[in-house]
Amino acid sequence: MSQFPPDRPSASHQETIIPLEALPARRRRPRALHTVGLVAASITGAVQFAGAEATAGASLMTYGWGDITMAAQRSANHSGTTAPQRVVFIHGTPGSAGAWEDYLADVPEGFEFIAVDRAGFGDSGPDNAVTSLEDHAHAIAPLLDARGTIVVGHSLGGPVAAMLGILKPDAVQALVIVAGSLDPALEEIHFMQPVGEWWGVRHVLPRMIRNANRELLALEPELQALSARLEELTMPVEIIHGTEDNLTPFANVAYMRATMVNAPLNITVLEGENHFLPWNAKQHIDAAIRRVAAPGNAP
Repeated sequence: MSQFPPDRPSASHQETIIPLEALPARRRRPRALHTVGLVAASITGAVQFAGAEATAGASLMTYGWGDITMAAQRSANHSGTTAPQRVVFIHGTPGSAGAWEDYLADVPEGFEFIAVDRAGFGDSGPDNAVTSLEDHAHAIAPLLDARGTIVVGHSLGGPVAAMLGILKPDAVQALVIVAGSLDPALEEIHFMQPVGEWWGVRHVLPRMIRNANRELLALEPELQALSARLEELTMPVEIIHGTEDNLTPFANVAYMRATMVNAPLNITVLEGENHFLPWNAKQHIDAAIRRVAAPGNAP
Protein backbone atom coordinates (compact mmCIF):
# COMPACT_ATOMS: atom_id res chain seq x y z
CA MET A 1 0.00 0.00 0.00
CA SER A 2 1.38 3.41 -0.90
CA GLN A 3 1.61 6.29 1.53
CA PHE A 4 1.96 9.84 0.24
CA PRO A 5 4.41 12.19 2.01
CA PRO A 6 2.73 15.02 3.93
CA ASP A 7 4.57 17.77 2.04
CA ARG A 8 3.88 16.22 -1.38
CA PRO A 9 6.99 17.77 -3.01
CA SER A 10 6.15 16.40 -6.46
CA ALA A 11 3.62 14.25 -8.25
CA SER A 12 4.17 10.51 -8.26
CA HIS A 13 2.30 7.71 -9.95
CA GLN A 14 1.56 4.31 -8.42
CA GLU A 15 -0.07 1.56 -10.43
CA THR A 16 -1.71 -1.58 -9.17
CA ILE A 17 -3.40 -4.68 -10.61
CA ILE A 18 -2.17 -4.28 -14.23
CA PRO A 19 0.24 -1.82 -15.94
CA LEU A 20 -1.33 1.18 -17.60
CA GLU A 21 0.67 0.59 -20.77
CA ALA A 22 -2.11 -1.87 -21.57
CA LEU A 23 -4.69 0.93 -21.74
CA PRO A 24 -6.70 0.99 -24.97
CA ALA A 25 -6.84 4.00 -27.25
CA ARG A 26 -9.39 6.68 -26.35
CA ARG A 27 -12.73 6.14 -28.00
CA ARG A 28 -16.22 7.46 -27.61
CA ARG A 29 -18.68 5.26 -25.80
CA PRO A 30 -21.10 3.41 -28.12
CA ARG A 31 -24.23 5.47 -28.71
CA ALA A 32 -26.68 2.84 -27.48
CA LEU A 33 -24.96 2.66 -24.11
CA HIS A 34 -26.11 6.16 -23.13
CA THR A 35 -29.73 5.06 -23.02
CA VAL A 36 -29.04 1.61 -21.58
CA GLY A 37 -26.78 3.07 -18.92
CA LEU A 38 -29.27 5.75 -17.95
CA VAL A 39 -32.01 3.21 -17.43
CA ALA A 40 -29.74 0.78 -15.54
CA ALA A 41 -28.38 3.49 -13.28
CA SER A 42 -31.89 4.81 -12.65
CA ILE A 43 -33.09 1.40 -11.49
CA THR A 44 -30.04 1.04 -9.25
CA GLY A 45 -30.55 4.48 -7.77
CA ALA A 46 -34.23 3.88 -7.13
CA VAL A 47 -33.54 0.59 -5.37
CA GLN A 48 -30.76 2.07 -3.24
CA PHE A 49 -32.68 5.11 -1.98
CA ALA A 50 -36.29 5.23 -0.94
CA GLY A 51 -36.61 8.93 -0.14
CA ALA A 52 -36.40 10.55 3.28
CA GLU A 53 -35.49 7.39 5.19
CA ALA A 54 -31.85 7.23 6.27
CA THR A 55 -29.68 4.16 6.07
CA ALA A 56 -29.80 2.17 9.32
CA GLY A 57 -27.45 3.83 11.79
CA ALA A 58 -27.20 7.02 9.74
CA SER A 59 -28.85 10.36 10.44
CA LEU A 60 -30.50 12.67 7.94
CA MET A 61 -29.15 16.19 7.64
CA THR A 62 -30.10 19.23 5.58
CA TYR A 63 -28.40 22.53 4.92
CA GLY A 64 -28.88 25.53 2.69
CA TRP A 65 -27.16 26.33 -0.58
CA GLY A 66 -28.50 29.70 -1.59
CA ASP A 67 -32.26 29.29 -1.55
CA ILE A 68 -32.03 25.54 -2.11
CA THR A 69 -32.18 22.86 0.58
CA MET A 70 -29.52 20.17 0.25
CA ALA A 71 -29.90 16.74 1.87
CA ALA A 72 -27.31 14.24 3.08
CA GLN A 73 -26.93 11.20 5.30
CA ARG A 74 -24.27 11.01 8.01
CA SER A 75 -22.83 8.10 9.97
CA ALA A 76 -19.81 8.20 12.30
CA ASN A 77 -17.69 5.91 14.45
CA HIS A 78 -15.84 8.30 16.73
CA SER A 79 -14.93 5.87 19.52
CA GLY A 80 -13.35 8.65 21.54
CA THR A 81 -11.66 10.30 18.54
CA THR A 82 -11.87 14.07 18.89
CA ALA A 83 -11.11 14.72 15.21
CA PRO A 84 -12.59 11.92 13.07
CA GLN A 85 -11.58 11.67 9.43
CA ARG A 86 -14.44 13.00 7.33
CA VAL A 87 -15.26 11.31 4.02
CA VAL A 88 -17.85 12.81 1.65
CA PHE A 89 -19.41 10.50 -0.97
CA ILE A 90 -20.85 11.85 -4.26
CA HIS A 91 -23.10 9.73 -6.47
CA GLY A 92 -23.32 9.70 -10.26
CA THR A 93 -26.28 10.39 -12.53
CA PRO A 94 -28.95 9.52 -11.79
CA GLY A 95 -28.67 8.44 -8.17
CA SER A 96 -28.79 9.54 -4.56
CA ALA A 97 -27.01 9.23 -1.24
CA GLY A 98 -28.44 5.71 -1.01
CA ALA A 99 -25.81 4.53 -3.47
CA TRP A 100 -23.41 4.56 -0.50
CA GLU A 101 -25.70 2.68 1.89
CA ASP A 102 -23.20 -0.13 2.54
CA TYR A 103 -20.51 2.40 3.47
CA LEU A 104 -22.70 4.35 5.88
CA ALA A 105 -23.71 1.10 7.56
CA ASP A 106 -20.12 0.08 8.25
CA VAL A 107 -18.03 3.13 9.19
CA PRO A 108 -14.49 2.30 10.39
CA GLU A 109 -13.36 3.51 13.79
CA GLY A 110 -12.18 7.11 13.70
CA PHE A 111 -14.16 8.01 10.56
CA GLU A 112 -17.22 10.11 9.73
CA PHE A 113 -18.99 9.28 6.46
CA ILE A 114 -21.38 11.70 4.74
CA ALA A 115 -23.26 10.80 1.54
CA VAL A 116 -24.95 13.70 -0.23
CA ASP A 117 -27.90 13.88 -2.58
CA ARG A 118 -26.49 15.99 -5.41
CA ALA A 119 -28.50 19.07 -6.37
CA GLY A 120 -31.53 17.96 -8.37
CA PHE A 121 -31.59 14.41 -6.97
CA GLY A 122 -32.99 12.59 -3.96
CA ASP A 123 -34.18 15.02 -1.31
CA SER A 124 -32.01 17.90 -2.53
CA GLY A 125 -33.43 20.77 -4.54
CA PRO A 126 -34.07 22.15 -7.02
CA ASP A 127 -36.77 20.31 -8.91
CA ASN A 128 -34.91 20.88 -12.16
CA ALA A 129 -31.40 19.81 -13.14
CA VAL A 130 -28.21 21.60 -12.17
CA THR A 131 -25.82 21.05 -15.08
CA SER A 132 -22.79 23.05 -13.90
CA LEU A 133 -20.02 20.99 -12.27
CA GLU A 134 -18.91 24.09 -10.42
CA ASP A 135 -22.42 24.66 -9.02
CA HIS A 136 -22.55 21.04 -7.82
CA ALA A 137 -19.18 21.47 -6.12
CA HIS A 138 -20.24 24.69 -4.42
CA ALA A 139 -23.44 23.01 -3.21
CA ILE A 140 -21.42 20.20 -1.59
CA ALA A 141 -18.64 22.43 -0.21
CA PRO A 142 -20.43 23.15 3.11
CA LEU A 143 -19.98 19.46 3.99
CA LEU A 144 -16.18 19.72 3.89
CA ASP A 145 -14.18 19.68 7.11
CA ALA A 146 -11.59 22.47 7.05
CA ARG A 147 -9.15 20.08 8.76
CA GLY A 148 -9.17 17.88 5.68
CA THR A 149 -11.80 15.80 3.86
CA ILE A 150 -11.51 12.78 1.61
CA VAL A 151 -13.95 13.18 -1.29
CA VAL A 152 -15.17 10.05 -3.09
CA GLY A 153 -16.96 10.48 -6.41
CA HIS A 154 -18.53 7.80 -8.62
CA SER A 155 -19.18 8.26 -12.35
CA LEU A 156 -20.35 11.87 -12.88
CA GLY A 157 -19.56 12.35 -9.20
CA GLY A 158 -15.91 11.97 -10.24
CA PRO A 159 -15.64 15.31 -12.07
CA VAL A 160 -17.68 16.95 -9.30
CA ALA A 161 -15.12 15.64 -6.79
CA ALA A 162 -12.28 16.95 -8.98
CA MET A 163 -13.93 20.37 -9.14
CA LEU A 164 -14.20 20.38 -5.34
CA GLY A 165 -10.49 19.67 -5.12
CA ILE A 166 -9.82 22.63 -7.42
CA LEU A 167 -12.15 25.05 -5.64
CA LYS A 168 -11.37 24.00 -2.05
CA PRO A 169 -7.77 22.68 -2.03
CA ASP A 170 -7.25 23.52 1.64
CA ALA A 171 -10.27 21.49 2.74
CA VAL A 172 -9.94 18.54 0.34
CA GLN A 173 -7.26 16.22 1.67
CA ALA A 174 -7.55 13.61 -1.10
CA LEU A 175 -9.80 12.41 -3.91
CA VAL A 176 -11.04 8.90 -4.67
CA ILE A 177 -12.44 8.81 -8.21
CA VAL A 178 -14.42 5.64 -8.89
CA ALA A 179 -15.31 4.87 -12.53
CA GLY A 180 -15.01 8.58 -13.17
CA SER A 181 -16.29 10.23 -16.33
CA LEU A 182 -13.74 12.98 -17.02
CA ASP A 183 -12.63 12.75 -20.65
CA PRO A 184 -14.82 15.02 -22.82
CA ALA A 185 -13.73 13.15 -25.94
CA LEU A 186 -15.51 10.05 -24.67
CA GLU A 187 -18.89 11.77 -24.34
CA GLU A 188 -21.40 11.47 -27.17
CA ILE A 189 -25.08 12.37 -27.28
CA HIS A 190 -27.39 9.50 -28.17
CA PHE A 191 -29.87 10.58 -30.86
CA MET A 192 -32.78 9.86 -28.50
CA GLN A 193 -31.51 12.04 -25.66
CA PRO A 194 -32.67 15.38 -27.14
CA VAL A 195 -36.15 13.86 -27.40
CA GLY A 196 -36.19 13.84 -23.60
CA GLU A 197 -36.06 17.64 -23.71
CA TRP A 198 -39.22 17.95 -25.76
CA TRP A 199 -41.91 19.58 -23.61
CA GLY A 200 -44.41 16.77 -23.95
CA VAL A 201 -41.83 14.12 -23.14
CA ARG A 202 -39.91 15.93 -20.41
CA HIS A 203 -43.00 16.50 -18.30
CA VAL A 204 -43.90 12.83 -18.13
CA LEU A 205 -40.41 11.62 -17.21
CA PRO A 206 -39.57 10.93 -13.55
CA ARG A 207 -37.52 13.73 -12.00
CA MET A 208 -34.33 11.66 -11.70
CA ILE A 209 -34.50 10.64 -15.37
CA ARG A 210 -35.15 14.09 -16.80
CA ASN A 211 -32.47 15.68 -14.61
CA ALA A 212 -29.93 12.96 -15.45
CA ASN A 213 -30.67 13.38 -19.15
CA ARG A 214 -30.12 17.13 -18.97
CA GLU A 215 -26.84 16.64 -17.06
CA LEU A 216 -25.57 14.26 -19.74
CA LEU A 217 -26.56 16.63 -22.55
CA ALA A 218 -24.43 19.34 -20.94
CA LEU A 219 -21.56 17.16 -19.76
CA GLU A 220 -19.11 17.36 -22.67
CA PRO A 221 -18.63 21.17 -22.56
CA GLU A 222 -18.52 21.03 -18.76
CA LEU A 223 -15.69 18.48 -18.94
CA GLN A 224 -13.90 20.57 -21.55
CA ALA A 225 -13.93 23.53 -19.16
CA LEU A 226 -12.74 21.32 -16.30
CA SER A 227 -9.92 19.86 -18.40
CA ALA A 228 -7.81 23.01 -18.33
CA ARG A 229 -7.96 23.09 -14.53
CA LEU A 230 -7.09 19.50 -13.65
CA GLU A 231 -3.41 20.43 -13.41
CA GLU A 232 -4.39 22.51 -10.34
CA LEU A 233 -4.98 19.34 -8.34
CA THR A 234 -2.05 18.70 -6.00
CA MET A 235 -3.60 16.43 -3.36
CA PRO A 236 -3.37 12.60 -3.57
CA VAL A 237 -5.81 11.11 -6.06
CA GLU A 238 -6.90 7.46 -5.98
CA ILE A 239 -8.35 6.27 -9.29
CA ILE A 240 -10.34 3.03 -9.41
CA HIS A 241 -11.73 1.78 -12.73
CA GLY A 242 -12.89 -1.48 -14.28
CA THR A 243 -11.64 -2.65 -17.65
CA GLU A 244 -15.15 -3.70 -18.75
CA ASP A 245 -16.88 -0.42 -17.91
CA ASN A 246 -19.23 0.24 -20.84
CA LEU A 247 -20.71 3.44 -19.38
CA THR A 248 -17.56 5.40 -18.53
CA PRO A 249 -14.92 3.77 -20.72
CA PHE A 250 -11.69 2.51 -19.23
CA ALA A 251 -9.80 5.02 -21.41
CA ASN A 252 -10.83 7.70 -18.87
CA VAL A 253 -7.94 6.38 -16.77
CA ALA A 254 -5.37 7.34 -19.41
CA TYR A 255 -6.95 10.78 -19.65
CA MET A 256 -6.74 11.38 -15.90
CA ARG A 257 -3.17 10.17 -15.87
CA ALA A 258 -2.29 12.65 -18.64
CA THR A 259 -4.12 15.67 -17.16
CA MET A 260 -3.67 15.37 -13.38
CA VAL A 261 0.03 16.01 -13.79
CA ASN A 262 0.63 17.66 -10.41
CA ALA A 263 -1.29 15.19 -8.25
CA PRO A 264 0.21 12.04 -6.71
CA LEU A 265 -1.83 9.30 -8.37
CA ASN A 266 -2.49 5.75 -7.28
CA ILE A 267 -4.41 3.84 -9.95
CA THR A 268 -6.23 0.60 -9.26
CA VAL A 269 -7.30 -1.17 -12.43
CA LEU A 270 -9.92 -3.86 -11.88
CA GLU A 271 -9.71 -6.50 -14.58
CA GLY A 272 -13.14 -7.51 -15.87
CA GLU A 273 -15.14 -5.17 -13.61
CA ASN A 274 -18.00 -2.99 -14.87
CA HIS A 275 -19.31 0.47 -13.96
CA PHE A 276 -21.08 -0.34 -10.70
CA LEU A 277 -18.02 -0.41 -8.46
CA PRO A 278 -19.61 1.13 -5.33
CA TRP A 279 -21.65 -2.06 -5.08
CA ASN A 280 -19.29 -4.73 -6.39
CA ALA A 281 -15.81 -3.42 -5.49
CA LYS A 282 -16.32 -1.98 -2.02
CA GLN A 283 -13.12 -3.54 -0.69
CA HIS A 284 -11.04 -1.58 -3.20
CA ILE A 285 -12.77 1.70 -2.35
CA ASP A 286 -12.32 1.03 1.37
CA ALA A 287 -8.62 0.36 0.77
CA ALA A 288 -8.23 3.59 -1.20
CA ILE A 289 -9.83 5.58 1.62
CA ARG A 290 -7.47 3.98 4.13
CA ARG A 291 -4.44 4.84 1.99
CA VAL A 292 -5.21 8.57 1.89
CA ALA A 293 -6.55 8.94 5.44
CA ALA A 294 -4.69 11.16 7.89
CA PRO A 295 -2.04 9.06 9.72
CA GLY A 296 -3.90 9.34 13.02
CA ASN A 297 -7.12 7.99 11.48
CA ALA A 298 -5.95 5.23 9.16
CA PRO A 299 -6.76 1.79 10.62
